Amino acid sequence: MANSLNRATLIGNVGRDPDTRYMPSGDAVCNLSVATSEKWKDRNTGEQKENTDWHRVAIFGKMAEIASQYVSKGSRIYVAGKLRTRKWQDRDGNDRYTTEVIVDGFRGELILLDSRGDQGGGQGGQRGQSGQQQQRGGPPQQRQQQQAPPYDDLNDDIPF
Repeated sequence: MANSLNRATLIGNVGRDPDTRYMPSGDAVCNLSVATSEKWKDRNTGEQKENTDWHRVAIFGKMAEIASQYVSKGSRIYVAGKLRTRKWQDRDGNDRYTTEVIVDGFRGELILLDSRGDQGGGQGGQRGQSGQQQQRGGPPQQRQQQQAPPYDDLNDDIPF
């Protein structure tokens, strides 16, 4: 196989407060679970149905420190990373498998979709890898104008 793609993207709510630990190297690892839901109306009964899936997410490095500081149970987040399946043994010696989304380095993304004081709300600020807040939503007098960068700042060396 010449090329392949391993990419997972989730938008959902955090199910429990993040669990942050530090590796012997000093790098942070933040583990959390994210719920994604879909709703539909049953064709036969007209009843509203819902299905929720839970996803394990492991965030590494600086983004793990940001997640541990700003993410909590109920936070609405966007995460993008790669899927990894680990094999481990339970107490009885049985082989078990865990699949998780790995968010690390410049390929992974973490965006908070609600502000720090509005957990689970969806209207508010958002924070990315840098941890800086960008204002969105709110009354018109509080909104900041977001301007696109001038064309002069674009890189002319792009090959396409």
